[in-house]
This record gives sequence, C-alpha cells and structure tokens, in this order.
Amino acid sequence: MAILLRAIALALAVAAISPASQALAQSYPSKPVRIIVPFGAGGPADVYARVLAQHLSEQLKQSFVVENRPGAGAIIGTDAVAKSAPDGTTLLLMSNTHTTNESLIPNKPFQLMRDFVPVTPINSSDLLMVAHPATGAKNLKDFIALAKSKPGVLNYASSGPGTPYHMAGELFKAMTGTDIVHVPHKSSGDMRSSVIGGHVQMMFDAITVMAQGVRSGQLVALGTTGEKRSAVMPEVPTVAEAGVPGYAANIWLGLMAPKGTPKEIVDTLNAEIGKVIARADIKKMWGEQGAVPMTMTPAEFDKYLRADIEKWAHVVKVSGAKPE
Repeated sequence: MAILLRAIALALAVAAISPASQALAQSYPSKPVRIIVPFGAGGPADVYARVLAQHLSEQLKQSFVVENRPGAGAIIGTDAVAKSAPDGTTLLLMSNTHTTNESLIPNKPFQLMRDFVPVTPINSSDLLMVAHPATGAKNLKDFIALAKSKPGVLNYASSGPGTPYHMAGELFKAMTGTDIVHVPHKSSGDMRSSVIGGHVQMMFDAITVMAQGVRSGQLVALGTTGEKRSAVMPEVPTVAEAGVPGYAANIWLGLMAPKGTPKEIVDTLNAEIGKVIARADIKKMWGEQGAVPMTMTPAEFDKYLRADIEKWAHVVKVSGAKPE
C-alpha cells in the first residue's frame, strides 16, 4: 500500500509540474537574448553566431543579439556568461578553445562542466596551414625541413592561448618534432595581419578566410587539417598526406547556457537551433565555407564535450603547451 501511495503521489507531482514546464517552454523567450561571443569580431564564431541570431529572432519572435567580449583566451566573455542569470537570456557561443582551456588554464574563475549546461553543437570546420612566401617553403615538407634546420627561430601565430589555432600548432610541433615559437594575438584579425605582413612565419586559420590570400600569392598553402581534402580548396593536400601521417585538427562551435537554466529552455533552444541548421540554404552556405553542420541532443553534446576535454588534456600534456 505504501508503494502504491508513493507512486500516486509521484504521478500527481509530475502532472502538476508538466503544465508549468510546457508554459515555460512556450513563453520563452519573453525578453531579448544575448549570445556572448568571447572572441573578436569577424572570426568564424562571430560570423556563425550572427547567422543563428538572425534566424532565432525570426523563429522565436524575439530579439537575439550577438555581443563580442574577447580577451584572455576567451575567459573574459565566458566568465560573464557563467555569472549571468540562468534564465536563457544570456548564452555562450563556445568552441574547442573552451575544452582546451580546461587543462591549459585550470585556475579559471569557472569550470566548463560545472558552471554551464550544454545546449547544442553548431558546426565544425577544417583549418588551413599557411606560411609567408618569405620562408621559401613551397610545400609542407619544405617547411618542416626549414623548421628543423632552425629550431626556435620560426614563429607561428594564433588568436590566443587555447584557441584551435594554437592547439593545431602545438599538435603539429609534437607530431613533427619541430621547435616553433607560439606568438599569441588578441584576435583573429591581428593574427592574420601578422602573418600576411611577414612578421610571423606561419599559422592555422579558417580555410575560407585564407583562400583568397593563398590565391593572390600573399600566403602559401601547406595543408588542410581534416582527414580528407577540403571541398573549398581540393587542390591542397591534407597535412596528413603531405607529410604528417595521422594529423587532424579542426574548429567546432557550440552553445552553452549558465548552470541552472531550466531544461525546458535548453530543449527549446536545441530544437530551434536544429531547425536553423537543417535549412537547405544554411547547409549550402556553410558548405561553401567549409563548415559541416553538427546536431546532437543536450545529453549527447555533454558526452562530446567531456571526450574533447580529455583529448586536449592529452595534447596539452604531451606538447607542454602553456597559457602565454
């Protein structure tokens, strides 16, 4: 009898909560939503966040606004979201910079899986390894030979510690046994200016952003970072086939919310962003930019994040990467 009474009480409690949960999901968002991008304007995270904001505003009949808060390897903007109200009105546009920073910068004011809840991944893109023509390297093997002949002399740029560009460089160094100095910059724009201007010799960057620089002769393409050639620049071999077997790195983006954000809101966002990603025009546009849409449930994204944290913890340990 006691078990039966408990079961009835539980059923009544669920029945009482369900209408409220449905109402919460239906009323969200009741005021403007900020998507905080902890990276500089003009980079992939900023560009894709604005696409999401535009379509979410149309679908949910409420304003979604992108706010760039770069600095300290994405920590400044991310910490601002961690300290925000868990009501779905402040969201974090994140990348594998965040999963890397869990081991690269352990003493942050926040911890990713403690202070945030996963919402959904968005897309992933391969990178392009480029060098300034002044290096004299015509291909990847030339560049590796040059780096090995001048240990500690060549530099590579990134948009900051822990970014996919930084870790792609550290993984390359570890797998080739080269000593190339990391030069972090405040933003992707600064990083590109340094390499195009010849102040830094090499970098990894978004394929579509760098394609024009390669075709105009400002930069030399050494390899793409995926497991197969990019449809955007199929004439460029992968780093793996050009001389570093097994090499692979990319940049992926996702969305998280402050811990405590109601599941109903998380599920609503996951579903609405899924609608954006499923649009034929979005798939076509992103495909032309070398981006592959990613869809997961919040629970699946949680597992993905934990696995990525583990992966980059290993790279940080093996490479000896430091948060300069």
